[in-house]
Amino acid sequence: MSNHLRTFVMPQAVLLVCSIAGCVNWQSSENTAYKSAMDAKSAVAATSPLQPEIASSIKRNTDVITQRTAVASANPLASQAGLDILQAGGSAVDAAIAVQMVLGLVEPQSSGIGGGAFLLHSQGAGPTRRMQAFDGRETAPALADESLLLNAQGQPLPFFEAVVGGRSVGAPGVLKMLAMAHQQHGKLPWPRLFEPAIKLAKNGFAITPRLHASLLADAYLKLDPTAHTYFFQAHGAPHPIGHVLRNPEFAEVLLRIAKEGVDAFYKGDVAHAIVDKVQQHPKNPGRLSQQDLVQYQAKEREVLCFDHAVRTKVFEICGFPPPSSGAIAIGQILGLLQYAPTPFKPPVQGALDADWLHDYAQASRLAFADRAQYVADPDFVKAPAGDWR
Repeated sequence: MSNHLRTFVMPQAVLLVCSIAGCVNWQSSENTAYKSAMDAKSAVAATSPLQPEIASSIKRNTDVITQRTAVASANPLASQAGLDILQAGGSAVDAAIAVQMVLGLVEPQSSGIGGGAFLLHSQGAGPTRRMQAFDGRETAPALADESLLLNAQGQPLPFFEAVVGGRSVGAPGVLKMLAMAHQQHGKLPWPRLFEPAIKLAKNGFAITPRLHASLLADAYLKLDPTAHTYFFQAHGAPHPIGHVLRNPEFAEVLLRIAKEGVDAFYKGDVAHAIVDKVQQHPKNPGRLSQQDLVQYQAKEREVLCFDHAVRTKVFEICGFPPPSSGAIAIGQILGLLQYAPTPFKPPVQGALDADWLHDYAQASRLAFADRAQYVADPDFVKAPAGDWR
């Protein structure tokens, strides 16, 4: 076939489980409230499936075509920060770092320096193209074992009992991964990339409908005194859409990382604060240690690519390998849809064909069943047939 094209599966940055501001000691009365919230969530979880990450709405945008640069993110403030970096002579990696720092401020429910991320980088064209996969996924604490997510009777904990608090927190990898990518592909000085986020944290940003919806749906965040003061009003409701949030403490942490490098986060008083909050959680303490932070290492992995034919064209689709599952799932879904009884049809007034959508849903179910059964950290788990492709 002709016209062999290349496209990319862009991995979504993975989010922090417990932020620096979100893991503090609670008093006994708040422990009671925590237990009530936990019991309520467990009761709901027993009767209904877990919901995906909340979305405030669906917005259909027009296509955008550009000859030189483009930045896409979950928030326009983050996209603007990336575009500003590109226009200042920065590389794509420089822009990605600026975007990530702003997202950690304006989309704290979905992204942050206390979590993990994947970065897929492509440079050049044709036979000289070089693709790299930078792995900054969180790692489990050294003291984690098979009992970590089990109760006293050896049974798996309900979802919310396992994830809320310090128990589920691993060593974050975002910053070390971004530093690795910047060392290889950065053009602008490291401190310059933090300027947009630092400025926004000091001057403030408006709460978006998406952030507001996330705050409304969260049963635990308001129980934390620090988070309550920042995100919520005195009577317990979240600040309204458009309310300006300022986070000078976060600005100070970013400023130190900008000046001193990532050691300002992985060592010293910031690292001590993270570990203390994780280990001292009153209901669900975790096992994260100082050594886990110090010893964390970002990795570079081999990009995962596969061919997908559409009529007379063959697309080479490339994405992140395990421990990410996105590229594998997309490859399986596309492969299964080749044998689907209903061909794809363009949307009519924004709506997809119901029969094709059913086929897509069934293919997705099978792909995600494989994901749950087989896909894991390749440093510890081998692919079922010896290769993830």
